[in-house]
Amino acid sequence: MTSLSVNVNKIATLRNARGGNTPNVLESALKIQKFGADGITVHPRPDERHIRYSDVFDLKKSISVELNIEGNPKEDRFVELVLNTKPDQVTLVPDTLGQLTSDHGWDTINEKKFLIDIIELFSKQNIRTSIFVDPIEKIIKGAAETGTDRIELYTETYAQSFTKDKNKAIKPFVEASKVANDLKLGINAGHDLNLNNLSFFNQKTVNLKEVSIGHALISDALDYGLENTINLYKRSLRKF
Repeated sequence: MTSLSVNVNKIATLRNARGGNTPNVLESALKIQKFGADGITVHPRPDERHIRYSDVFDLKKSISVELNIEGNPKEDRFVELVLNTKPDQVTLVPDTLGQLTSDHGWDTINEKKFLIDIIELFSKQNIRTSIFVDPIEKIIKGAAETGTDRIELYTETYAQSFTKDKNKAIKPFVEASKVANDLKLGINAGHDLNLNNLSFFNQKTVNLKEVSIGHALISDALDYGLENTINLYKRSLRKF
């Protein structure tokens, strides 16, 4: 069964909108863990507009499921956070300063030297690494040369095209998953996956290990409740 890691950024966004500590990010994460999620994902940004760096330390001390920290390793503060908290996994994302949300993967060819060095730094601390990439064969082959443990397939193009032609939308991701498997890379996926498109993606891709979902899941929880929503997403990740 593919693992579900819940991104709690949106919970932090709601908290920060009013100040104070409601909703409480840590308490919400513990509920998500209790309700059956396999991991918690956070993506702190330099302006701390949602997840605060202090949240990451609190989560690391308190949760027992996998902690996945996403962010740009070209930011010194992010690197220090990862080294100080030692999460189970760090997902390297090439965000620019002030970017609203992630919108592209790494150029693993031109950024190869940098990625090799930063992955080696994290690997020495026994932190599993994953590189955020588009489903392009040469980019995935470039990722394999960096020493990363996994890639995370950026799935926005799949989600945007799913309702028009799901078979066409999934095709590059199926091919990408085959390439990654041949190269012995673990495969994660994330961005705009939801209850409508997740099961199909999970069934068609080869050996998908983990998905990270935040915005859609937290939005669905407004209608279905948090516990029921997590169960619905977990059900979508069963392999037939």
